[in-house]
Amino acid sequence: MTGRALQYAFRRHFGTSPTGYLRRIRLERAHAALGDADPASSVTVAVIARRWGWASHSQFTVAYRKRFGVPPSHTLRS
Repeated sequence: MTGRALQYAFRRHFGTSPTGYLRRIRLERAHAALGDADPASSVTVAVIARRWGWASHSQFTVAYRKRFGVPPSHTLRS
């Protein structure tokens, strides 16, 4: 099976590309981590974003807001 055929099969089965699937899982895990974090502790949005593979805090914030409708800082404070 070629790499392209594998990508098409993945898209048919999961409805997204492998990269899109990975991004979704990382966002969901970061969302859970932000919700579980104690806002009074030293944990920050940037720390959690990096923990879940986001090198750019701004790209994480844009993707997070698009997926969840609020900025990640709102989830951390809630």
